[in-house]
Amino acid sequence: MRPSHKELTGKIRQAKDLVSKGAVQILNQMAVAADALELGYDTSDLSALIANILNEIDPNRHYAGERPPQRSYEQDIQGLDLFAFRLFFKPFGTVIYFKFAVSQDQFWLVSLHQHRGGGKP
Repeated sequence: MRPSHKELTGKIRQAKDLVSKGAVQILNQMAVAADALELGYDTSDLSALIANILNEIDPNRHYAGERPPQRSYEQDIQGLDLFAFRLFFKPFGTVIYFKFAVSQDQFWLVSLHQHRGGGKP
C-alpha cells in the first residue's frame, strides 16, 4: 500500500535535500502568509523552518495523507503526489498540518498551518 515507509522516508530525504539547496516554492503564497500570521512565524526564514519540520517528521507516526497519495490538480504541480503530515511541533506549541510535493528539482510547500480537524496528532 502506497506510500510505504521506504517511499515516505525517501520523499522526506529528497525534500530535505531540495530545501537545503534553497529550491523551495510556495504553491499559494497568500494562504501560507495568512497561516504564518496565525502560527506567529516569519516567512523570511521559511527554508529553515521547513528544514526543522522535516527533521521532526516520523513517517510511521505522522503521515496523515491519503493511501495512495492524492495527486495535485493545481497547475504548477499538476500530477505530483501530495504528502501530508500531522505532528506536534514544539516551537509552535501546537499540532501542525504540513503538506508538500516534490518534483525532480523543487520542493513545493502546499500547506503549513495549525491542525484544524479531527484525528490523532
